[in-house]
Amino acid sequence: MSEQRLILLLKTSITIGICLILLGIYLHSFSDYMESLGVTGIIISAMCIAFGLIFSLPTKMYLTFLLVKRESESQDNKVDSEG
Repeated sequence: MSEQRLILLLKTSITIGICLILLGIYLHSFSDYMESLGVTGIIISAMCIAFGLIFSLPTKMYLTFLLVKRESESQDNKVDSEG
């Protein structure tokens, strides 16, 4: 898998995670149906938030690592060509 494809996959995963977090917040705070479900509604909204965090946080760290690594390599190449 190429680096560009991996970055696209990670960005998609972050987007899905953020959408799940926002859905969980909406369900918990503004949905009357979830309120009528009681504890089950709380569990459903909490699961949306939990899966959103699972999708977004680790991928953010990995994506940041990849981008820092790429920046470091480009600066090393720039220094080599100047020297």
